[in-house]
Amino acid sequence: MVWGGIQAVYYRDRSDAGRRLAELLVTYRSENPLVLAMPRGGVVVGYEIAHALNAPLDVLVARKLGVPDNPEFAFGAIGPGGVRYLNERVVAMLGLDEADIEAAISAETKELNRRMHAYRGDMPQGDFSGRTIILVDDGLATGATARAAILSVKQHRPRRIILAVPVSPIDTAEALRDEVDELICPVIQADFYAIGQWYDNFDQTSDEEVQDLLARASKAA
Repeated sequence: MVWGGIQAVYYRDRSDAGRRLAELLVTYRSENPLVLAMPRGGVVVGYEIAHALNAPLDVLVARKLGVPDNPEFAFGAIGPGGVRYLNERVVAMLGLDEADIEAAISAETKELNRRMHAYRGDMPQGDFSGRTIILVDDGLATGATARAAILSVKQHRPRRIILAVPVSPIDTAEALRDEVDELICPVIQADFYAIGQWYDNFDQTSDEEVQDLLARASKAA
């Protein structure tokens, strides 16, 4: 695959990325880790890791806060437990006011709650205290949702947090490295345009696929 004139090292799909990540995480198998995947795409990656490590799989929903005229550009993110992360530099640069911020938070809180109910029903988020958590997504861009997810996990006082992602830009990886106990990321690049550039197949993952993978993981456990 060539992206912007650059020959990309890429994964076949999210399952392939998960299997490759699992090879780098085998040392944690003895710690009985909990694989905590970020929907939707992260669940496909996390399923392969959980299968390889014979570990339970659960989800943690974090939602990006997009700017009003460009929803794909994040100025922050929210996560379970009332977590709010705002990139103050971006907020100031774009001149976002409190109304802009609260409108985005309100909309994304509704979607966060919808996804949590879709994936976990009425079951509350599990307790991670004292556990090794492998937090998984299908890649990092700005890192806003990952940061919100990390803050949510830290509320439970886990033993340690391992952030495992297939790909990340250099600046995001460096910014998040100190927020976790270990960052596992095989592809860290300066020439980074989008997560999908590193995948041959990066089709959108559906709610139904997430539900199916969680059910299969639960049955296997």
